[in-house]
Amino acid sequence: MGNAKSSAMSKEILEDLKLSTKFTEQELSQWYENFQRQCPSGRITPGDFEAIYARFFPDSEAKTYAHHVFRSFDTNDDGTLDFKEYIIALHLTSTGKMSRKLEWAFSLFDVDKNSYITKAEVTEICHALFKLIPADEQDRLPMDENTPEKRATKLWSYFDKAEDGKLTEGEFIKGVLENEDALHLIQYQPQK
Repeated sequence: MGNAKSSAMSKEILEDLKLSTKFTEQELSQWYENFQRQCPSGRITPGDFEAIYARFFPDSEAKTYAHHVFRSFDTNDDGTLDFKEYIIALHLTSTGKMSRKLEWAFSLFDVDKNSYITKAEVTEICHALFKLIPADEQDRLPMDENTPEKRATKLWSYFDKAEDGKLTEGEFIKGVLENEDALHLIQYQPQK
């Protein structure tokens, strides 16, 4: 029965996903079956994605951040996520290597997809991240990161930027790997 469902997924996509993720054929088949049940059209729309994010952050305004995450996962820029994009995103954010996660984080911060990041883009993502943080947690943040602007300024200070004020992917990854605080600033982990 499981094979009947996995045959609905093309062999090419299955083999590609097995090579580019750590998921087994059985896991991919189960994910595909669930994906098809949740998304009969075979695509996740931005609205669907925002609803998923809202369930993970029920006490926050997740729409803005979900929009940016969706944009970074929509690698073919068609305005939807297909199964392959979904699984690769799931792999990157859950089980992928740190370097791959940071490559994804760079794409998240590269709002206009021009292959570099500016302080304005860092500020935009920090605003979106900040909306995920419940007000009571915001009140407990250190003074130098208790607003989106302060968080962006602190994060931006960790990077060795070219004179033009633009940050390349390599500079971004190096800056985060060399500064544990930078890693903390590019994400939000809900407190239990």
